[in-house]
Amino acid sequence: MMSRVAHGIVSNMRSILPRLEASTKGGLGLFRGKSGQLTEHFELDEPVANEELRQYTPGSTEREELETALLGVLNRVEHVPIVINGQEFTADNQLQQVLPFDLNEPIARYGHAHRVHIQTAMEKSVEAQEDWDKTKLRDRIKIWERGAELIAGQYRYKIIAAIMLGQGKTLRQAEMDVAELVDFMRITPVFLRDLANYEPINNCPDSCKNTMRLRGLTGFVAAISPFNFTSIAANLVYTPALMGNAVLWKPSDSAILSNWYVFKAMLEAGVPEGVVNFVPAEDITFASTVTQHPKLAGISFTGTSSVLKVLWQQVAQNINEYENYPRLVGEGGGKNFHFVHPSAEPETAVACTIRAAFEYAGQKCSSCSMLYVPESLWEEKIKEPLLKITSSLHVGHATYCDCFCSAVINRRAYDRIFMWLKYISQCPNCRILTGGGCEKTRGYFVDPTVVQVLDLDNLICKEELLGPILGVYVYPDHKLKETMSKVAKVNHGLIGSVFAKDSNFIREAFEAFRFNVGNLNVNDKSTGSRVGQQPFGAGHMTGTSDKLGSPHSLLRWTSPQLIKESYKPHVNVYYPYMKVSEEWKSESSKKEDVVHNEHKEEVKPLS
Repeated sequence: MMSRVAHGIVSNMRSILPRLEASTKGGLGLFRGKSGQLTEHFELDEPVANEELRQYTPGSTEREELETALLGVLNRVEHVPIVINGQEFTADNQLQQVLPFDLNEPIARYGHAHRVHIQTAMEKSVEAQEDWDKTKLRDRIKIWERGAELIAGQYRYKIIAAIMLGQGKTLRQAEMDVAELVDFMRITPVFLRDLANYEPINNCPDSCKNTMRLRGLTGFVAAISPFNFTSIAANLVYTPALMGNAVLWKPSDSAILSNWYVFKAMLEAGVPEGVVNFVPAEDITFASTVTQHPKLAGISFTGTSSVLKVLWQQVAQNINEYENYPRLVGEGGGKNFHFVHPSAEPETAVACTIRAAFEYAGQKCSSCSMLYVPESLWEEKIKEPLLKITSSLHVGHATYCDCFCSAVINRRAYDRIFMWLKYISQCPNCRILTGGGCEKTRGYFVDPTVVQVLDLDNLICKEELLGPILGVYVYPDHKLKETMSKVAKVNHGLIGSVFAKDSNFIREAFEAFRFNVGNLNVNDKSTGSRVGQQPFGAGHMTGTSDKLGSPHSLLRWTSPQLIKESYKPHVNVYYPYMKVSEEWKSESSKKEDVVHNEHKEEVKPLS
């Protein structure tokens, strides 16, 4: 395999991304009120853009550097320690991260932290948070900007290589992952600047001043990150940290190496020891330990909805033990779909659906899992190209340039998808149109599969599959609205897409799918959200819809404090309508008893 690494680099990718309407790196001024340096104000003057994607054309510098990085990762099994407050620990039982498409190739060895490690990490995080929260926003922002530069530069190819090899992503997918990672590190501080610049209304500047300062949460945040996006993993950790929190990072075992490189890059950028602690651990052990600690301030999670529910239940069971109401931020994926209207352009619907359903073997939280097609387009316009292209997709080693998608991430994922394929093959309401095969001799390979579903109440229409399986339901044209209504009830996901030229239908779709998906795309695939442009977050039982990649998500990790400073404090207890003053009260108090005894007036109503 190593001899073919150089062959496995795709090329000719688009490199220019739209610029964001955001700003960064302005001058800093402190609050000029009489309270001193309580808040910070930023002048926003320079635009910031999404990270450009590299092309990796043959003979280019970036292609050569990536080939070197791939060989470097393959030629060395990296030791990944547990890191608590800057001190490294090695667990007794060592595990290995292997290539999902070549199980004989390990690239990292690591161990799971036991409860004592996790307890220590929680205590050290609580200690670190007190000092970290006092660090000025501008100093934190500088660290994040250095981190963005390090990841975009000297760490870029090492992280991409770890993602391609350890997580089974093709170069295109890995490059997009790292670009998004850079975006999170570079653009999130811009959001912080905007939030810091907010000031409450000050209608009477001569008499008082109202200010808001952003504090971290008291205690620690537990970040539980997924295997499929290194960028999301880092965002789950470093956005709470940017807001003044200390974080326990439990990385996914299947993404341990790329996550470790990000952790090292941010340490080099200047994140203080103890602010982020790197704690690989067994899922149940980690969750049960952190949810029992009274200083738990929040959980930052992306994964499956079933795990999110378990975490919520554990927090609820311990609610009387906490010193905070823990913030629970979680995205659990869901059932994403493409809905095709009779007026749609068939070629667009087919191309977008294949990419959304099968890139990264359907393992994105935004992957298309269901396709709804009208009868008028299915047989003559969509079925043949959909099946022809899908059946021609090459599944192989992620580093090969002709590979469209590679193996699924691990044995657990393979077994789950295998059971779904078995269910489909035995279900009378399901018909496999192409694919359906799987093989695990050398890697966890599953063929891209298209299955026609005849009943909208079938499990395939409702359950998240998180694999390369696309369900297709063909609806009668005259039952368009009825089908849309049913889809809105059974498909709750991160993103839904509609394909149409009919503007009236598009407006109807906006209302029909108003609540069942967090993001709604028109004439575009469900995958491919960008930081600052398409912030994502679901709803219902698929997630808390905190819109990662926007200022909204930052507000979940701060406990703002309002400060009111009065320049002309009140000296009178009485209100003007009472016609009483302190001066009058003082002069008349001596005569009060005499007046009371000699002359009692009847109390009269205000009217």
